[in-house]
Amino acid sequence: MSEELWTKSATELAGLIRAKSVSSREVIDAHLGRIEAVNSRVNAVVEVLADDARRAADAADAATAKGRADGAFHGVPFTVKTNIDVAGQPTTEGATSLKDLVAPSDAPVVKRMRGAGGIILGRTNMPDFGLRINSESSLYGSTGNPWDVTRTAGGSSGGEGAAIASGMSPLGLGNDIGGSVRNPAFCCGITSIKPSFGRIAQGNESSPLNPLLSSQLMLAQGPMARHVRDLRAALAVLAGSDSRDPHAIDAPLDGPPRPRRAALIPEPVGGSTHPDIAEGVRIAGRALEAAGYVVEEVSPPALFDAYVAWSEFMTSGLEALAPLMDMLMGEGGKKFLEYTSFDFPSPTAASMDVLHQTRYGVAKSFQEFFATYPIIVGPTWTQPPFPLGWDIESRENAMQVVELFRFVLPANLMGLPAASVPTGVAHGLPTGAQIISSRFREDLCLDAAEVIETAVGVITPIDPR
Repeated sequence: MSEELWTKSATELAGLIRAKSVSSREVIDAHLGRIEAVNSRVNAVVEVLADDARRAADAADAATAKGRADGAFHGVPFTVKTNIDVAGQPTTEGATSLKDLVAPSDAPVVKRMRGAGGIILGRTNMPDFGLRINSESSLYGSTGNPWDVTRTAGGSSGGEGAAIASGMSPLGLGNDIGGSVRNPAFCCGITSIKPSFGRIAQGNESSPLNPLLSSQLMLAQGPMARHVRDLRAALAVLAGSDSRDPHAIDAPLDGPPRPRRAALIPEPVGGSTHPDIAEGVRIAGRALEAAGYVVEEVSPPALFDAYVAWSEFMTSGLEALAPLMDMLMGEGGKKFLEYTSFDFPSPTAASMDVLHQTRYGVAKSFQEFFATYPIIVGPTWTQPPFPLGWDIESRENAMQVVELFRFVLPANLMGLPAASVPTGVAHGLPTGAQIISSRFREDLCLDAAEVIETAVGVITPIDPR
């Protein structure tokens, strides 16, 4: 092979294995070798399941020899964030307090990936309970950004972002309640998609509690990869209903044609935007224009209202869990929550009703906006990745973090699909764009992301720096 196997996309690897050009065992060993070579620099893969992966690869190769390589990811490795159940493995959520919480079964997303022939290579790092935008774990330590290991890889799926960007995994599973698959994609120069509410089933049998209302309505499982085509293939595998999720449904992955028209928001309301980030969004706009999209710099209404409603919704849920979090969470996570606590009144039935009326009004205004502009293109973060630990040095820093990821929040509030895609590199760090569309129109997000990727190129994997 002219290129190392760990540099290839998940769909390319699947094709090579299916054609018997390489074995699954060779692919697995190549990625295990890459983990051994570079993981110590970034601390992204925190549990390596080498023996299990090799056994699964041998079984996949035996099936290939018999003409039974049927799944979309037959023999292909993938990694899994540590808050997603993998049968027989601890679901630690990055917290020392949960290091012995062993999952009795696979979460729906893991079950579907295995059903498509995928092989789990390892588990990836995250901040305690996913409640920080920087993947610093009380159990596993900090994950560094492959572009600059002194900076954050984002959060909360930062381990996935760093692992994929540095070639340790071609494809990963994360989740997103406040940009947690999009934040690391931006920071690490890869691509990801947060799907629509109800598109992908979730549910951890290891969890003793049903999810909070904010998690029920705003949390989504999503794939992360280096190539948009891998996201499409993963979404086709992951989408659909499951008996463990009363909200997930079976819905078509493609919708009717819409005008190729985009609203471009290089500098969203609500705070400052770094010039490199704004230019990255404009690069995306120029790529879309060159491909025949009509692109206008115009913002949807109620954008600031969406930020505030998300913040109140999250705060109301976390207030109910505060005593439990105080017992279970590490000090860094507690400090970030303390610094970013908003002065909302304690939730009441009346205040929650008003909140959801606001949420409905914001969603209605966005839906009307999508009638004219089927996609919205803006930043994921509005500032470059910050140094590790910077987010908890002061309340001022923590609130600046909240400001920089503000544009990811509307998609969570309303259950909209949103993809993150790189737009190049500025001053040694990735830039990117986020593409948002109406519910169940992931196809429109991925179409636009693919146009941008074709124009800009794929910028990873890289050696950690």
